[in-house]
Amino acid sequence: MPAMLEVQNLKKYFKNPAGMLHAVDDVSFTLDYGQTLGVVGESGCGKTTLGRTILHLLDITDGTMFFEGRDITNPKKKELVTLHEQMQLIFQDPYSSLNPRMSVSETIMEPLIVQGIMKKAEIRAEARRLMDTVGLAARFENSYPHELDGGRRQRIGVARALALKPKFIVCDEPVSALDVSIQAQIINLMLDLQDELKLAYMFVTHDLSVVKYISNDIMVMYLGQMAEKAPSDELFDKPMHPYTKALLSAIPEPDIDNKKKRIIMQGELSSPVNPRPGCRFMPRCQYATDACNATQVIEECYPGHFVSCCRYKEVNNITD
Repeated sequence: MPAMLEVQNLKKYFKNPAGMLHAVDDVSFTLDYGQTLGVVGESGCGKTTLGRTILHLLDITDGTMFFEGRDITNPKKKELVTLHEQMQLIFQDPYSSLNPRMSVSETIMEPLIVQGIMKKAEIRAEARRLMDTVGLAARFENSYPHELDGGRRQRIGVARALALKPKFIVCDEPVSALDVSIQAQIINLMLDLQDELKLAYMFVTHDLSVVKYISNDIMVMYLGQMAEKAPSDELFDKPMHPYTKALLSAIPEPDIDNKKKRIIMQGELSSPVNPRPGCRFMPRCQYATDACNATQVIEECYPGHFVSCCRYKEVNNITD
């Protein structure tokens, strides 16, 4: 059985006065039914662009994509309509992503109205069912976004994404704008929905504790490229790439008696515009040598654990 989503050598470049900005550069991964792929990295590393390119909200520069075994790299208009029913997006900001002139029920009903296959009474009943599914009380049916708190607004966004019964959802930092207690509620809601509806998520975030909790696999991105990808627990227990090690060292340690050695990255970021060959993390890497000037090859160091670093064995004291 093929993976639900397969991305091969995906690229998304933007024209820039100085050249071509490599926002997403040669990214590959697979995602199975009912699984979550967490995507982490610094701001500007291409996480959101990757998600929007997969959803065809941005045109693909190069690469191929398969959804449920069929090629969706360059879908025709009719195919794209069907594809957007099966692949949805939950936005980062639960306020600006909602139309302030539309009530809760109107916002949830809109995708169903556009789809045009249900009667008005059926659409209203389905909107009420979705509100109940995401934990929105019926009394908020005629409320407007500005009358609700951030957690309830994000529940509207989740309900809207579920309206067309998708199989895959890109979650673009869906809890970053929420208080910690509300974050936990939304994440637990998404996990319950995933278990009930067999949804697959691509979960984009900066928060490493959140991504560990919700993800089956985690992909670390750096300047448009995949630095490392591994099962969630393994990535935290055995990080291989120097950049991943630096990210994990920044996680606060709750035990004040257990001091963690912080890895401070030095140097300047490489430019993503017309990047030179070789490792893009090289200017900030304490382990860099002349070998890092060569084009990096993604290697599978352990089953399901991939790393893009020519010196990962020396860095991690691995002997053949």
